[in-house]
Amino acid sequence: MPSTREIKRRIRSVQNIGQITRALEAVSASRVRKAQAKVLASRAYSQKAIEILQNVQAAGGNGDNLHPLLTVHEQINKVMIVLITSDRGLAGAFNTNIIRVTQRFDEQISVPVEYVTIGRKGREALIRAGEDVVAEFSDIDDDLRITDVQPMARVAKDAFTRGEVDAVYIAYTDFINTLTQRPAVFSWLPLVPQTQQVVEFEYFKDANITTMDQNYEIEPNPAAIIDEIVPRFTDLGLYQAILESKASEHSARMVAMRNASDNASHLVDDLTLVYNKARQTAITNEILDIVGGANALQNSIDSLADEILNQQQAADVSV
Repeated sequence: MPSTREIKRRIRSVQNIGQITRALEAVSASRVRKAQAKVLASRAYSQKAIEILQNVQAAGGNGDNLHPLLTVHEQINKVMIVLITSDRGLAGAFNTNIIRVTQRFDEQISVPVEYVTIGRKGREALIRAGEDVVAEFSDIDDDLRITDVQPMARVAKDAFTRGEVDAVYIAYTDFINTLTQRPAVFSWLPLVPQTQQVVEFEYFKDANITTMDQNYEIEPNPAAIIDEIVPRFTDLGLYQAILESKASEHSARMVAMRNASDNASHLVDDLTLVYNKARQTAITNEILDIVGGANALQNSIDSLADEILNQQQAADVSV
C-alpha cells in the first residue's frame, strides 16, 4: 500500500485536474449555447436556399449548361473530401468518430482521393496516415461569418471547375442535440441532388430537397440568376457544415469535461477512503508499538524488581 504522503499528493493532483475540467466545462457551456443558436438559425435558411436553387434551375431547363458548379461529371476519376474537425482535443470521441468515418468512406471509394482539412486534428490524423492533403485551414473563430469560408470554398470550387476532381464531399459532424452528434458525409459539388452516389455508405446525409410546383418569373434570365446565386449557395453549404461541427464540438467537449469532473470527484472520494484506511493502519501500528514497548518496559521493571528483591533476601540470610 502506498504511503499516506503519496496518497495525499495524488489527491491534490486529482483535485487540480478536477478544477481544470470544471473550468473547461463552464467555458464550453457558455460557447455551446451561442453555437447552437447560430446553427439552428442558419439551418432553415440553408435548406430553403438549396430548394430555391433547385427550382430556379428546373425553371431554366438543363442545369448542366447553366453553371460549371452544377455540371455533373459523367465519370468519377478523382474525389475531394473536405474534412472538418476541431483544432483542440478534450472533446471525447468527437474528432475520432468523424476521422474514422472519413477514412472508411475513403476506403470504399475506388478512385484517388485528395483532402482539404479544416481543423488541426483532422490534418494531423491524415498526415500520419499518409493521405494527400492539398490544403488545410485552422484557427477557425467561433464567430464565423460566411465571408470567412470563401477561401476554403474557393480551393474546392477551383479544383472542380478545372476538372481536377469530379466530385467534392464534406465530412463533418451533424449536430442533433447536446448529447448526440452524428458523423455525416454529404455531396457538395456538383451543387445538385445526386441520384446515385459513388458508393453506398451508411453515413451519407440526404439533401431532402422539396421541389415546389411553382411558376417563377425570372428576370433578366435563369442563367444570370444562377451565376449570381450558385457561388453564394456553394459557400453557404460549407458554412452550414462548419457551424454544425462547431456546435457539435462544444457540446461534445462540455459533456466530456462534465464526465471528467464527475470522475475526478469519485476518484478523490476513493482516494480519501484509501488515505483514511492507510492513516488508520498507521495509527493502529503506532498504538501496537506503544503497547508492545510498554509491555517490554513493564517486564524489564518486573525483572529488575525481582533481582533486587532476591539480592535483599540473600543479604538477610548472610547476616
